[in-house]
Amino acid sequence: MSLSLLSGLAEIAGDYDGFILDLWGVLHDGTAPLPGVVDALGRLKQAGKRLAVLSNAPRRAALVEARMNEIGIARGLYDHVHSSGEEAWQHLRRRDDPFYAALGRRCYHIGPARDDNMLEGVALDRVADIAAADFILNTGPSDWDETVAQYEPLLQAARARDLPMVCANPDLVVMHQGHRAICAGAVAERYAELGGRVRWHGKPFRAVYDTCFAALGIADRRRILAVGDSLRTDIAGANAAGIDALLVTGGIHAEEFGLSGGQPDLDRLFAAVAASGHRPRAVIAHFRW
Repeated sequence: MSLSLLSGLAEIAGDYDGFILDLWGVLHDGTAPLPGVVDALGRLKQAGKRLAVLSNAPRRAALVEARMNEIGIARGLYDHVHSSGEEAWQHLRRRDDPFYAALGRRCYHIGPARDDNMLEGVALDRVADIAAADFILNTGPSDWDETVAQYEPLLQAARARDLPMVCANPDLVVMHQGHRAICAGAVAERYAELGGRVRWHGKPFRAVYDTCFAALGIADRRRILAVGDSLRTDIAGANAAGIDALLVTGGIHAEEFGLSGGQPDLDRLFAAVAASGHRPRAVIAHFRW
């Protein structure tokens, strides 16, 4: 397999006018920008590039942006923020397709208190008992150390009633302060295995890319590059949307790729990419200029 290994974004930045950037594992680790990120964003903006941040965060885009600003990624370093949570919330509010029109109003929420914004302004009745619910809104575990197995009784009860699930974050895992934690996608994946109906929002599904394309305003998709650290969501989504992708190896796949001394084990990297069936244009250890 032939993949370009970049030492920095400067090597290919001139080939693109717009960038769709993943957040966790690429721009920050949940608490601070990753090394080199602020400098790289500043250089891209100085070069006149359009930058859209696309996150699988299960919360409103305005809150994602506020958190970015809070931890040091200032507003002038990007142009637009979109999230899987924002897309899910918009559908819950508009009820604009058959799935949502039939969803009902009694909602059982799988998620932490920090995601309660997903229940605001959408005329839902939150219920504490799965037996009283019309559907499940899944924004992810309440604690970083939870497991999918802990949700098994709840999922079995929901499946017995054939409750639909809205998954506001398709990610399976995330790196939080150096530790792996499950995401909403892991719970939703288990529910789907049980035969449950799941409506997914976020990468790799096309709708979130269309929103970013509109925000970037770049007609030639060949001039747009997606940057992400997940083969399953970031690279697969870019491939399906018809745009180039850059894989950051120092993110969620770092252990799998055998990252050592800042560079991956090439045999392990190539094997993982080939097995995934998804193809980045190039790889880079970290998002840096």
